[in-house]
Amino acid sequence: MLLDESFQADPHASYAALRCTTASLRALAPDGAPVWLVTSYHDVRASAADPRLSVNKDHARTAGRHGDSMPPELNAHLLNTDPPAHTRLRRLINSAFTKQRTEQLRQSIQEVTDQLLDQLAARGSHADIVADLAMPLSLTVISNLLGIPENDRPDFRSWTDTLLSPAPDAAVQSRKAMREMHRFLAELIDRKRDVPGDDLLSALINEHNHQDGPRLSRAELVAMAFLLLFGGYHNSAGLISTTVLALLSHPAHLTAVRSGKLAMDRVTEEALRWNSPAMLAVRRFATQDMQIGDAAICKGERVWLAWASANRHPGQFVTPETFDPTRDTRGHLAFGHGPHYCPGASLARLENQIAVTSLVRRFPKLSLIGPASKLQWTTSLRNRSLRELPVSM
Repeated sequence: MLLDESFQADPHASYAALRCTTASLRALAPDGAPVWLVTSYHDVRASAADPRLSVNKDHARTAGRHGDSMPPELNAHLLNTDPPAHTRLRRLINSAFTKQRTEQLRQSIQEVTDQLLDQLAARGSHADIVADLAMPLSLTVISNLLGIPENDRPDFRSWTDTLLSPAPDAAVQSRKAMREMHRFLAELIDRKRDVPGDDLLSALINEHNHQDGPRLSRAELVAMAFLLLFGGYHNSAGLISTTVLALLSHPAHLTAVRSGKLAMDRVTEEALRWNSPAMLAVRRFATQDMQIGDAAICKGERVWLAWASANRHPGQFVTPETFDPTRDTRGHLAFGHGPHYCPGASLARLENQIAVTSLVRRFPKLSLIGPASKLQWTTSLRNRSLRELPVSM
């Protein structure tokens, strides 16, 4: 099977059809590289924590680089390393994303949200939730956390949009954007080394300059900054917009949120399960011959774990195609599982809860403009997010 544009156009329907036939499928990536696509909840979850599957592409036997071609300067990040190197890198940023540290950001996130909603109210009766709330909020929060100067943020947003572009020349333009991002981050790190601030990037620079020797190489420092910025911006923005869409498409749940009868943390977890921006895990490579379900995986073969499929597996969740915030969502895989579980999960949850609750209570007449079926999505095998979400207020 070729995982082409038709597959990506309606991935949930594609995965539902696949689950009816097989739990692990031998397929071809869009660039022609052979892959194993794992779709069942049990196999995806178990594989995500299986040490025989490496994210280090040095273990790759098959040709093709679809979805994992990065400039060498940006390769030294968490999603390309296995323990023990991954454990060392992860430990350096875990302290910045604890629930307690994240909760300390609540007031500043609320303030930014209120400012954006004030702008929405002043703009008129129509808005785009993606461009006017989700993206600027997410970019501001992660930029403030890392210490990215405000006047540099439009460039970063432009580079990110290029990385997610479905245009025919996307591969060439994306590589150019990543090199520009690398140059920007390297220069910013040099400036912060001379004049550090009270931010995460300055703290990571301190680890690079540690008196007992660097705990973080310069390449790791730049790559980690890139990963945190990109992931913290795009995925959080995608979650906010899809959560708003889910509520506007289910008026009873929207009413319950406004009245306080339905907690936003329940809505957030169901939105993550039902339509998370992260569709596919970073590729893995078998370090030995192994079995995943009925599939015999050979050493060096490429394995893709489908979070989106696992989160709608009928064997794990009852009526999984239905958006139901009252269900038990424990065990969903929207943030991954195992050693590569998303370090920013608590921050993304908090942003979503604040942004969506504030929006729907501030604008009691909020409604979707046009049918949901006509909305445009930015799609790839790995990510899916709304290009825009037009609403009337």
